[in-house]
Amino acid sequence: MTPARKAAPPHGPASPDDRLHTALELAASAVPVLPLRAGKIPFGNCPTCTGGACGGRPNMKVPGPCQCPRPCHGWSAATTNPDVLRSPAWTEAWRRAHAVAYHPGGVHLTVVDLDTPDAVTWARQTLPTTRTVPTTRGEHWIYLGAMQSANNVRTGVDIKSHMQYARWLGPGTGAMTHLPDTVRALIVKEETTAARSDVVSSLTRSGTWDRAVATGCRHTKRYVDTGLARGLDSVRACTTSGAGSKAYGVAYFIARQHAECPGPCGLDILGQHIIDAAVSVGVPETYARRAVTRGIHGPALLDRAS
Repeated sequence: MTPARKAAPPHGPASPDDRLHTALELAASAVPVLPLRAGKIPFGNCPTCTGGACGGRPNMKVPGPCQCPRPCHGWSAATTNPDVLRSPAWTEAWRRAHAVAYHPGGVHLTVVDLDTPDAVTWARQTLPTTRTVPTTRGEHWIYLGAMQSANNVRTGVDIKSHMQYARWLGPGTGAMTHLPDTVRALIVKEETTAARSDVVSSLTRSGTWDRAVATGCRHTKRYVDTGLARGLDSVRACTTSGAGSKAYGVAYFIARQHAECPGPCGLDILGQHIIDAAVSVGVPETYARRAVTRGIHGPALLDRAS
């Protein structure tokens, strides 16, 4: 990522004109950007796009027909097109915006969002040094390379890359280094110990994942339950928009973990839990089922093509 030429203050660009100017500079450097409203969240979907009725943005993991000129669909509205950024449909959004955001995965970056002083201390002791950007509560550590996003991978630490956005708070300092395995490993860690009786997932509505249905899986039950619980939390966190595409990403990530298992792995049961989570935050069931089905079968299709 080539940053904007002038560093922004720690809270970001101060006025609507400054925010649009910063967005255009970032877009000129091929960084996809979008406006954020109060609360550091994207603008809500317009009536036509509410509930995924439009099919979603074509640049989502689950491509759809939506060509809405407004900044709908959260992170997937991020664009490098200056005509879109200056368009009448986006003008009102910039007028009301409180910050500029960018899509790290869209420019092959990963942001480790450190939200507390303890998280910053942990990163300095654990992670390879890279470009850092001060935030209001901690720091962003930016690495070259993209990966699956996840919230709360440890206390005060979020991963923002694919299917996520991060606030633009200036170019930061230091050289960016390549995304290390220590960051990738934060998403899901394999557990080799036997599962306790109080396993992470207690969901039963969609069926229970166990050895009776996953006779060919090489993973422990605790590992599968932990990964599923984190994935469901990330889907349920999308209360305004993006739950459908998040469900796809979670399904794809889980299926990819089982790509080398002899099988069967009971992925249909895991998939139903993801569908239920998406439906619980307003995604139409048909849309959620289509997204999750594509996510679960995506790794197999990729392996067949390789």
